[in-house]
Amino acid sequence: MAAGEYLWGDGPLWVTVACYLIGGFALFRVGSFIHEIVHFRGKEMRAFRITWDIIAGIPMLMPSYFYLNHIDHHKIHHYGTGKDGEYLPLASGTLRNVLKFYSQVLVLPLFVFFRFALLTPISFLHPRLRQWTLECASSYVINFRYRREVSEGSVRKWWAAQDILCSLRAMGFVVSIAIGVNEPMFLPRLYGFAIFVLGLNYIRNLVAHHYRSDGESMTHEDQLHDSVNITGGYVFTELFFPLGLRYHALHHLFPALPYHNLGIAHRRLLRELSENSAYRATVYSSFWDVVGVLWSDMRQAARGGNRSADVWFRRRREILATGESPHRSSARQVA
Repeated sequence: MAAGEYLWGDGPLWVTVACYLIGGFALFRVGSFIHEIVHFRGKEMRAFRITWDIIAGIPMLMPSYFYLNHIDHHKIHHYGTGKDGEYLPLASGTLRNVLKFYSQVLVLPLFVFFRFALLTPISFLHPRLRQWTLECASSYVINFRYRREVSEGSVRKWWAAQDILCSLRAMGFVVSIAIGVNEPMFLPRLYGFAIFVLGLNYIRNLVAHHYRSDGESMTHEDQLHDSVNITGGYVFTELFFPLGLRYHALHHLFPALPYHNLGIAHRRLLRELSENSAYRATVYSSFWDVVGVLWSDMRQAARGGNRSADVWFRRRREILATGESPHRSSARQVA
């Protein structure tokens, strides 16, 4: 309702702004279910998955199969490397890298529109073009050089159905203006809405990890050390980290644990673990505490001549050239 009032309402400015904020946070929460869906196993909760795609994924142009790359994010030979679509070496880079990271928010809505309105119908003209589209232009990532591995066993018919419906949805935006159903300002308003919702997710992404990888593969324990739990500031944290996303380090320990059990598991772990446990080191009281750590890492890297970011990008080029992930010769042991 709030989103509709923002897009089509003609009320006072304060009502438009309020609806923009309320609708944006609500859609961000609804969209965050895609993270739960990709962790369903096999046909688990199939009805929920299909229903979510129909009432949320397709209308928002974010079909659930666009986030299957998240599974690679949990693999020890992918996490933190150039084959991880959800990773960039922000901690050992410069402020410019963080700004480039956030500039993706401005580009992604345009890419998504192009992907569905133009590339989707073209992709069905030839099998090779369809394969390229699935591998290179069908994943929601922050590492734009990510390439998805599409196996023969993939449910391509269901993916194609989602693609076609999303394509009709995207083209419908333009047609609605052409035939006078919507005013020309509808598209700029929709773009502004998309930027806000995506921006919320990018705020969350910035503190999901410490982003200290140098591009080599990392053990499961390394993932834990590189990930974050945020426990304080309940209202703020729940708005920006809905559906248990505040417990991201815990999620990397137990990826299949449902979001509604993460808080319970976190409290039980803190009751049982010693004060010097590795898990307790992942816990921060606020978003700003984690940002402070990232800023400190960046300053240390600049002062000490840390070139890990350059190494990460070089290794990513090697991965793209060879198709293989770098394997750490001796994984760091974590207490």
